[in-house]
Amino acid sequence: MRYLLIDRITEWKAGERIKGLKSVAMTEDFLEFHFPGNPVMPGVLLLEALAQLAGWLEAVSSDFMKWFLLTKVRSGRFYGFALPGDQVELEVKALPESDPDKRVYAGLGTVTGKKKISAQFEGELVSLGDLEDIAAQRKYFQILTRK
Repeated sequence: MRYLLIDRITEWKAGERIKGLKSVAMTEDFLEFHFPGNPVMPGVLLLEALAQLAGWLEAVSSDFMKWFLLTKVRSGRFYGFALPGDQVELEVKALPESDPDKRVYAGLGTVTGKKKISAQFEGELVSLGDLEDIAAQRKYFQILTRK
């Protein structure tokens, strides 16, 4: 199963930062069992959403030649639940200790200004063409950015 956890990309600056949105819908299958009768978005999926947003930053910054793959979570804190109907505002910023082979990011997720997750994570850059069809990813990015 594959979860695409970024619903919209609202802004970015190549090589530096990116912002996006995740709308939590009651119909998402992960809510059925997490938790029965009290649905909340799993915190690990909020972390995955930040990693996916970092992937989009690497893609747009490299003319869709590279993608980010998470290898290590340096720190992660959860501050509350993202519930059905919430719109999680996500932001990822490149940290200075990044280099050509490894990227380090700080990520933050909030709902109506209230922090839900903060994390520092790192990963490697891989060829996007080895994972996905590049033309299809360019088109999907246009959909996500409404451009």
